[in-house]
Amino acid sequence: MSTASLSKRGMTRTQKRLHLKNLGNFLLNLPLMMIILVPLIYTISISVMPSDEIYQNHLIPTSVDFVNYVKAFTNPSYSFLRFILNSFIVSTCVMLGQMVTCSMAAFSFSFLEFKGKKFLFLIILATMMVPGEATIIANYLTVSSWGWLDSYQALIVPYLTSAMGIFLLRQNYLTFAKELHEAARLDGCGNWRFLASIVTPLSRPALGALGAYIFLNTWNQYMWPLLVTNSASYRTVQIGISMLYDIDAEALGLMMAGVVIVIVPSLSIFIFMQKQLINGLMAGAVKG
Repeated sequence: MSTASLSKRGMTRTQKRLHLKNLGNFLLNLPLMMIILVPLIYTISISVMPSDEIYQNHLIPTSVDFVNYVKAFTNPSYSFLRFILNSFIVSTCVMLGQMVTCSMAAFSFSFLEFKGKKFLFLIILATMMVPGEATIIANYLTVSSWGWLDSYQALIVPYLTSAMGIFLLRQNYLTFAKELHEAARLDGCGNWRFLASIVTPLSRPALGALGAYIFLNTWNQYMWPLLVTNSASYRTVQIGISMLYDIDAEALGLMMAGVVIVIVPSLSIFIFMQKQLINGLMAGAVKG
């Protein structure tokens, strides 16, 4: 038998093993996929189901009706589009703010030398163990004393930095060679310019992962916006969903339509930024 035939047979066996491995991985992940997808599919089903079928235990609608989506945007009792716009404004501002402040703090802890650097970093890490519920009253009293209730400032300013963001970016910056910063300083490159023109472009995966994480966290906030806002002009979309149900206790399909609308940005980020999220979260795993 020729060498080419043996090589071809070996490649065929390897391909078969690879196909069997992929099939096995798919079958192992199938139960988990069903657990995740079934509630989502059922939510979409209820949102397009006629109202008289919702409480008849129908899993699949006999007819598809998008009237609930139309009502979500056209009902004069509330402004769902305004809620969505508020969430986009708050989530985007918090995301950009944390990317800036966490980048500066992480740069200081990675490239600069000053007294008490390690102790200060440990204090910042320690704040990650404090639950948000423990500080929410203090934050509320602070923004109330400043006259910021029912405003964008109350929704944005308390979340313009985070210990998790500083830690994530610091771990990424530690993978950069110290000689890079020293060479830049010898060439007359200041810290601000080095951060903006060298560090930031090289850490785009980590910044992208941080931005996606912060955007989703802020988008899904409920308790804090509920406390600091009173009017529909500043309510966010998560509160808007509960308002859809409060308008009509029987309008379960309307609320489910609002849920589907709200999760579209979250699913879009996970679908289109999956690779960047994984690369960004693993960026600082080699050196710490």
